Amino acid sequence: MGRLVNNTLYDVIIVGGGPAGLSTAYLCHKQGLSYLVLESGKAVFQGIANTYPEGKLVYASKPKDAPDPFMVAELSPPDKPVTVESYLQYVQHFVQHENLNILTDVLCEDIKDKRDGLSVVTSKGIFQGKKVVLSFGCNIPRELSVYGDAKMVAKNVDDISHYIGIKTLVIGGGNTAADVITNILKAKREVNDTQPVYWAHMAETFDVNKETAQRLGEEILLGGNIRLLPGAMPRIGEVDEEGIDRLVIRINEFKQSDGIDLYHGMSFPMKNVIACIGSQGPVPIFDKLNIQTIACTSGVCKVAKEGERLVLLTKEFESNRKGVYVIGAAISPSFMKINEGSISEEKHPNLIYTAINDAYYVVEAIKKVL
Repeated sequence: MGRLVNNTLYDVIIVGGGPAGLSTAYLCHKQGLSYLVLESGKAVFQGIANTYPEGKLVYASKPKDAPDPFMVAELSPPDKPVTVESYLQYVQHFVQHENLNILTDVLCEDIKDKRDGLSVVTSKGIFQGKKVVLSFGCNIPRELSVYGDAKMVAKNVDDISHYIGIKTLVIGGGNTAADVITNILKAKREVNDTQPVYWAHMAETFDVNKETAQRLGEEILLGGNIRLLPGAMPRIGEVDEEGIDRLVIRINEFKQSDGIDLYHGMSFPMKNVIACIGSQGPVPIFDKLNIQTIACTSGVCKVAKEGERLVLLTKEFESNRKGVYVIGAAISPSFMKINEGSISEEKHPNLIYTAINDAYYVVEAIKKVL
């Protein structure tokens, strides 16, 4: 469990620094509510930075039937579409100009009820808040499911120079993994680094589209040192006798008739490992935080598929846990809305517009009760 970083009791703790989280922070800032944003990435809008390809345009889209304008115009994308890079640059300037209170590179692990509010347990300590707003988006990287702890494993590349001069392991069999490997091989080639990049995938075949495969192939032809590990299985997260966090992967296995199996393994320092194993929806996080979800049944859900689990929220976006609100992409494309005793599915498009306007309504609701 984290140590207590400070005894400040914030009015609002915001988990996630995307459009919904930053809008919440800015509105709290304007309304004189004390707040803290906890962002898992190295910078705000990390989810958008990770999921939008380079040069992709960002639009100020809003649903046709939406009566409201962008309620936080300062964070709205411009009317004329711009590249994701220039939008992110604008957001960074905005955060600095407004001097918003943001803590980056911090993982939310639990929320505990306290007499005077809520305690948010994180990788950097425990923070106290009267209310908590969950705005962590929907592109949540999957965790490596290994025995032990694999928290030190990177989910994306923040600084490519970190992988120069070291043997690197990339896990995952798709386009993202191939792109990451291509970029690392190119960076290594430019400085004559011959240390290999190992590419491990649990399946026997890698599934990459033609363009991505072509870029990777070109890099290999130019001398990229790559070693393929098909059928490799991450097994154990451990700390060695020198205190270094390591990941053990099983490369192949030999079943013996006497029940004592043999296998070959490799052990990498976790700081040399990048896991590109896709993203998961927010349901596992809702489960972990004891936030109620309801499975869709035919006839009730028109937007979500049958069997899909949707979070249960009031019209003010408050969950079954008193004082914990959920907004933004984590509740898209729909959620279960409880209103005057009845429950119905509420459509909720995954747009920057929706995330920003959710923040406006949540801060209004919080202001009334504080």
